[in-house]
Amino acid sequence: MKRAVIALLPLITLLTLACQKSPYPGYEKQNSGVFYKLLAIGEEEKKAQVGDYITADIAYRNMSDSSFFNGRRRFQLSATHFSGSIDECFAMLSEGDSASFIISADDFFLKTLETQKPRFLINQTTLKVDIRLVEVQKEDEYQREKEAFLTWIEDFGDYEKVILTQFIEQKKISAKPTASGLFLVTATPGKGPSVALGDTVIVDFEGKFFNGKFFDSTKKRNEPFSFVYGQKWQVIDGLEEAIGLMRQGQKALVILPSNLAFGKDGSSTGIIPPFTSVVFEVELLNVIKGVPPSSKTGDAKK
Repeated sequence: MKRAVIALLPLITLLTLACQKSPYPGYEKQNSGVFYKLLAIGEEEKKAQVGDYITADIAYRNMSDSSFFNGRRRFQLSATHFSGSIDECFAMLSEGDSASFIISADDFFLKTLETQKPRFLINQTTLKVDIRLVEVQKEDEYQREKEAFLTWIEDFGDYEKVILTQFIEQKKISAKPTASGLFLVTATPGKGPSVALGDTVIVDFEGKFFNGKFFDSTKKRNEPFSFVYGQKWQVIDGLEEAIGLMRQGQKALVILPSNLAFGKDGSSTGIIPPFTSVVFEVELLNVIKGVPPSSKTGDAKK
């Protein structure tokens, strides 16, 4: 609380003066070209630095405030490789802080994600990123915690294999696993287009444990999930692979071992335990063809 009280008054004054010159009301411009608006100040002074492991709630929105991704991610903060990168945004925050940023859409997709800008953003040069920095861990703290945790659960890997095998046998699943180890069982064939890199896909999914208990459901939220296929930080590896094997209109049961789901650490929220195989019921609602990977950057801006 002390940090918030001390910091708030000068920040309000600074933002008021700076925002008068900003084309985006309420946002302050940095020398790098990034615009930011402070939403909340945390009580900690633990600032995110390169090499730290951070947990953050992230939402990507277009300039009309329509969200196209919203989720929690845990990752190691990288050095800023170019001025105005999203890494710079994370490095501006301390643990508990929340802020909204406006960054270059072209730089984010072409330089950070190394992919084409999605079609629904072709005519927009900027995008909004809302970030709440949940936790900051130094690398040595993260490694110590990880080593202690893995020592405690070192036998879980073999146990998971037994549970997965029993589930496959119990459900009488005859489908063979892919090379990576996932099982995809089609319930309803799709007749629409297949998925390619750069396509925007819209899916409904329900995630369950083997006992049938839900841990996530777009249907219960009445919010189909959309993302650009092939981009980083969108969905877990196994779900992305499964969607890439489907066609529009297809419904499928997807069984994922933990190495394709939430791994040996489990989910960052703590809902999914380590070494836990999971099941997704997936329906590929729509495939919106994106800019072909061979298209030039100049063409994408037109």
